Amino acid sequence: MSHSDWSSFLGELDGLTPIKQDTLPAGHRNGRDSASLAERRRAVETEAEAAEAGLSLDQVVLLRPDDIVSYKKPGVQDGVFKKLRLGKYPCEARLDLHHHSVERARDALLNFIQGCLRRDIRAVQVVHGKGERSQPPALLKSYVSGWLPQLPEVLACHSAQRQHGGSGCLYVLLRKGEQAKQHTRERLQSRQG
Repeated sequence: MSHSDWSSFLGELDGLTPIKQDTLPAGHRNGRDSASLAERRRAVETEAEAAEAGLSLDQVVLLRPDDIVSYKKPGVQDGVFKKLRLGKYPCEARLDLHHHSVERARDALLNFIQGCLRRDIRAVQVVHGKGERSQPPALLKSYVSGWLPQLPEVLACHSAQRQHGGSGCLYVLLRKGEQAKQHTRERLQSRQG
């Protein structure tokens, strides 16, 4: 802002009286206040964890090792889903969850999805294995297949084609990141002239 603009601005403020504020007296903190603050912080963290993941470790619908997984959010076009199901989208990133515990797999999956969104990656593979030797069978496959539809970033997922891992792997289609959406808007506006 130039000096003349600033002077003009200050001239506009001449004659104005400040608004009287309703304020509460500042109290001193005691041990109870910090305990209350710590309790509120724990509650917020718990809510964040619960919101972050309806990705529960408690309940899961158990699948069989050779079951085919198929999920599509409402609004995803049939042609897009067919292309995903047939493995026609080039895989831009891959997460291998072999030898992960269920807890580690959940954390790895969340981190992987968030990382893909930051890098505007849309088509990925998640390898969970068939779980033929796990007890119960297909435990990790069951959890991963249950978690993906709960993530708002996931538009669709389907078991992979045999050459890409078959029922031990999923193709996953992620929503566009903000940068990709902006690029699409710009491209469409340039077409319209």
